[in-house]
Amino acid sequence: MPAHIRTIVTDSGLTIPVRDGRLALGTWQGIYLIEHRDRAHRREIALHAVGA
Repeated sequence: MPAHIRTIVTDSGLTIPVRDGRLALGTWQGIYLIEHRDRAHRREIALHAVGA
């Protein structure tokens, strides 16, 4: 898949609500990490928590 199409159908940022220490996702919602490379590549995931 060409890179310009991948940027349209995937995203690099995500905001997830947390309620009582658990992800507040709906019944059919999920979080998926997708790798478009053919070979293994090291990735880092950054978590930024903001209290309310």
